[in-house]
Amino acid sequence: MEVIKNNKIDETIYTEILDNGMKIIVIPKNNTKKKYIIWSTKFGSIDNHFIEPKTGEEIQVPDGVAHYLEHKMFENENGVDSLYKMMALGLDANAYTTNDHTAYLFACTDNFFEGLDELMSYVQKPYFTDENVEKERGIIGQEIGRYDDEPSWKLYVNAMDCLYKNNPIKLDIAGTVESISKITKETLYSCYNTFYHPSNMVMCICGDFEPEKIIQEVKNRLIPREKMEEIKRIYPEEPKGINKKEKEANMGINLPTFMIGYKDELEEDRVKEDLAVQIIFNSLLGKSSNVYQELYNEGLVQTSLDTSYEYSKTYAYVLIGGESSNPKKVYEKIKETLQNEVVKKEEFERSKKKIYGDLVSEYNDVENIGRMYLSDAIKDVNSIEYIDKIETIDLEYVNKILQKLFKENESIISIVK
Repeated sequence: MEVIKNNKIDETIYTEILDNGMKIIVIPKNNTKKKYIIWSTKFGSIDNHFIEPKTGEEIQVPDGVAHYLEHKMFENENGVDSLYKMMALGLDANAYTTNDHTAYLFACTDNFFEGLDELMSYVQKPYFTDENVEKERGIIGQEIGRYDDEPSWKLYVNAMDCLYKNNPIKLDIAGTVESISKITKETLYSCYNTFYHPSNMVMCICGDFEPEKIIQEVKNRLIPREKMEEIKRIYPEEPKGINKKEKEANMGINLPTFMIGYKDELEEDRVKEDLAVQIIFNSLLGKSSNVYQELYNEGLVQTSLDTSYEYSKTYAYVLIGGESSNPKKVYEKIKETLQNEVVKKEEFERSKKKIYGDLVSEYNDVENIGRMYLSDAIKDVNSIEYIDKIETIDLEYVNKILQKLFKENESIISIVK
């Protein structure tokens, strides 16, 4: 077991790689009654083309399989839905699918081990039939329709289409009505047997636990699986540069929304760059910044801008979003600021302190901790790195990232009117 203690925030993280390859992360929180567990497989919407480890066969599955599989995992041969069973225990249970992973989780104050029994049962015992797979098709088709009618989702999907030409991140996580029509029980079993192997899974547990004991409880509930070779994923080659400069959609909204994006190159130290981008946004686009005050005084924005830096092993990008009566004018002002301004020392110091405070506050809630450590572990990042590395960032590095990332020819805008 690896033990990492951070004295700055008085937190200790315990990590163990089991014999079957599964990673378990435990963050003890002895001052709370709340408990949280999240169990994830590194199988998301972008993983639709791979080499089957046992046979060596190249397989391409329909878009939306990871999400479809998530829906079907709760069904049992005895007809009981595990999600409802966990809710009956008083657990706040859920699941979700992203671009790079699928996760199953619950939070509770009581009945944790009953919940653990159920979680580790349904995730390890899939039950797919022609009938129950067909039944789900209409349900997911309706979900796809709802997302298609959601302006915020359309804004994001169009932004991805502008940024990327071939990368599957531009695909809808749920797929399309046409793509899910091709999913069968054989498709689901093939993906389950490949991606739901313990060596491709991560579990994070946070609450009042003794690390050795809770890890043993997990081991006691694991079903033995044969060892498996590393999964070889196949991704299309992504050309440098953006796919298109802008994309607009018309939907039933009162005020236009926009999403500005910058495509980034893949770098080694993503944590450090993520922190630098947060400092840049706080300094140059935050509510106290000159450009925000100018936009606000002109009536071009009414609320703060939504900013984020997203990355994985196959993509990295920046998004800046908001509402405006004139999105393109906001776009030009933001581009001008990011291309011509620099972060000054006073702004740098203030932003760095704010971000450090935000990072520390994440450790106040077991759910925040669990989600954070799980999503970072999928990227092969230990979340504590953010606390350690923020002290290593200097003003010169931040302005170097500012100059490298925010280039005119790497920017796009998605607008929903």
